[in-house]
Amino acid sequence: MSRLILAPLALVAALAGGLASAHHSFAVFFDDKQEVTLRGTVTMFRFTNPHGTLAFDVRGADGEVQHWRAETNAPSVLQRRGWTRGSVRPGQVITIKGWRARDGSRYIRMGEVRDAEGNLVGGRFGTADD
Repeated sequence: MSRLILAPLALVAALAGGLASAHHSFAVFFDDKQEVTLRGTVTMFRFTNPHGTLAFDVRGADGEVQHWRAETNAPSVLQRRGWTRGSVRPGQVITIKGWRARDGSRYIRMGEVRDAEGNLVGGRFGTADD
């Protein structure tokens, strides 16, 4: 094959590999046996692909503030479950249930979110890539 054909093919292969690694399996990062429920204050909500991110602060028993993040589904999945960009906002108190990161960091996969009154925000999520 000529170099004119090989160069574009190599570029396509390199780009495809990067896109494939951008998406990951639930089981690689999160432990479905470590479900946690946390109450905190939203500091940021990103409604972005491939996964949204919800950042929130939790006050520990010792009074120290812990910074947590939760990975959400893609915006298209969030929308099917009733979420919008404005479903949660900085300063809002929430209770979030999810599955803890395998590495023990303050990172979870979102399962459900409830507002300060206990109302479900959007819908629940499973452990699979739904």
